[in-house]
Amino acid sequence: MNVAYHAGFIAGSFILLAAISVPLTRFRNGSSVLYALAAVVSGLAMLSSMAALSRGVSLQAVLPFGLPGTGMRLELDALSAVFSIIVNLAAILASIYAVGYGRFDPAPRRVLPFYCLFLLGMNLVLIADDAFTFLLSWEFMSLSSWALVVSRHEEKENRDAGFLYLVMASFGTLALLFGFGILAGESGSYAFDLIRERQLTPFAASIAFLLVLIGTGSKAGLVPLHVWLPPAHAAAPSHVSALMSGVMTKVAVYGFIRVAFDLLGSPAWWWGTLVLVLGGVTALLGALFALMQDDLKKLLAYSSVENIGIVFVGLGLALAFEANGMNAAAAIAATAAIFHAFNHSLFKSLLFFGAGAVQHATGTRDLGQLGALIQKMPATAVAFLIGSVAISSLPPLNGFVSEWLTLQAILLSPELKDWGLKFAIPATGALLALSAALAGAVFVKAFGVGFLGRARSHAAIEAHETDRFSLAAMGAAAMLCVLAGIVPGLFVDGFAPAVALMTGAPMPDQSRLPWFTLVPMDVNRGSYNGLLLLLFILFTAYGAVIVIHQFVSNAIRRAPPWDCGYPDSRPQTQYTASSFAQPIRRVYGTLLLRARDFVTMPPPGHVRAATFRVEMRDLIWEKLYLPVSGSVLYAAEKLHPLQFQTIRRYLSLVFGLLVFLLTVLAIWL
Repeated sequence: MNVAYHAGFIAGSFILLAAISVPLTRFRNGSSVLYALAAVVSGLAMLSSMAALSRGVSLQAVLPFGLPGTGMRLELDALSAVFSIIVNLAAILASIYAVGYGRFDPAPRRVLPFYCLFLLGMNLVLIADDAFTFLLSWEFMSLSSWALVVSRHEEKENRDAGFLYLVMASFGTLALLFGFGILAGESGSYAFDLIRERQLTPFAASIAFLLVLIGTGSKAGLVPLHVWLPPAHAAAPSHVSALMSGVMTKVAVYGFIRVAFDLLGSPAWWWGTLVLVLGGVTALLGALFALMQDDLKKLLAYSSVENIGIVFVGLGLALAFEANGMNAAAAIAATAAIFHAFNHSLFKSLLFFGAGAVQHATGTRDLGQLGALIQKMPATAVAFLIGSVAISSLPPLNGFVSEWLTLQAILLSPELKDWGLKFAIPATGALLALSAALAGAVFVKAFGVGFLGRARSHAAIEAHETDRFSLAAMGAAAMLCVLAGIVPGLFVDGFAPAVALMTGAPMPDQSRLPWFTLVPMDVNRGSYNGLLLLLFILFTAYGAVIVIHQFVSNAIRRAPPWDCGYPDSRPQTQYTASSFAQPIRRVYGTLLLRARDFVTMPPPGHVRAATFRVEMRDLIWEKLYLPVSGSVLYAAEKLHPLQFQTIRRYLSLVFGLLVFLLTVLAIWL
């Protein structure tokens, strides 16, 4: 299929669905029909990308509109095809989930049109082959997702989240605009193939790299540009949150890869170090912030920040190895980054689906109001547990494989000649290990407090299982998490063409290895077999059950259950989300979050209740964003009188500015 047909089908289908979405809502199941059609369109787009990837061809087309002399250039190569599969697979799952979940949307007309346009925008970014088309599609994606964030604008929290998202999206696009301006140069050659032919000076290439890192990092949620992500993802409807957190951030990763590995040519020695350190810090802070959250969707959103950090650690390693001529090691790191991007799109979508089901069943996202949901929502609980195990990087699920590959790449760092990298890479590996441990604690907390124990509120007692379409989407995502963990070699081989485009050489072919074994470089350095590990787990578990039932006494002794030292059986005596995180909050939060506990105890003889309050501060927000916003407000206040001037003064100001600019231009030239 020609890429023009591919793009035309996607654009025409999603625009048509957006156009008919409002009339469809007048019918009883109109929203379900539209979401089903969106799933079909996404499925066909995914199949088209898979066909192009399997044939190993790059499809190009130039449409007769866009920039004069350039047109709208489109290309579906190996890199865009892989990310198109990631985007559309998650879109299929989200649309199936929304077939049931969308029936309960109080304002479907605010969601349906922009949902289709959002899917269209993400697909267009991936096949853009010139800077104008890329930026146009990027803004289209941003604005449509912003409309979804503020779809429930009656709540002030959602309006504030939408405003912050719009500001950060505009800032990121501005950085990308300047970055592509440098790449285009004086000739204004915005086509990607012409940009590849240009030889930038090291200084210009570095400035363009930094601008693109800022522009794509702000959309991906890279620290310190992550501040918009948790409130925006929490405010959107759950199926939209799954797409924004699990997929849109991967479109940003694609944008960074396209420029840093494709358009800019050979990387400078320090690019990988910068990306590596930013990724490690992002992973650690994202996991720590997630552990401090009581809101289930904000917890998942901060967890996305952590996983984006892991992806950028892989990309930083790939840049560092490529700059030092270690293409085989760069291929392992790049494969780990793409594989983790794929894995995150699966298990994060699954977890947001579960959070949406919980919110619909109970009417709340507060972990302090949940508990015992495994009794009322057993299927949702099993799916959420699989997602929690996968995102905690536990074998034999998919999250473990991509993080294991990242660690395998880190173990190759002693072969580097640069002493800075020899220090930075092991230090980042330590941050990665710590963030993985914190991520495990995050999801022990999320599942344990939310689904286990006793119900903490009447809403949790009255909870009910979600609809069959939502369960089908969660079940499919859970099975894919298991499949990618058991036979990772199939996925590694599928990503190989994209990795070859990035680093010049893919990982070794894994299809020839027995029992679906994964060997990144050499079997003597390390290997992994998810299938054998799964069989071992099942065998030992079943064996333990047999031994216990055959050789242990069948006599039954009845006794009260262990009460953990709390004889009071009321739900209030259970661990809460806040108390679960208290030890880690006191160890790490005191330094990084300035966390403080305030306890007020009544004096002896008084019957009033004691109070406990936790105060945490986001230092990045306080030290970076608040001063900037304060300066902008101060400047706006001082410049406010310029809005009320006479025509004569306005003309004088324009004339003075023109003279100033001409003077600067004369000096410059």
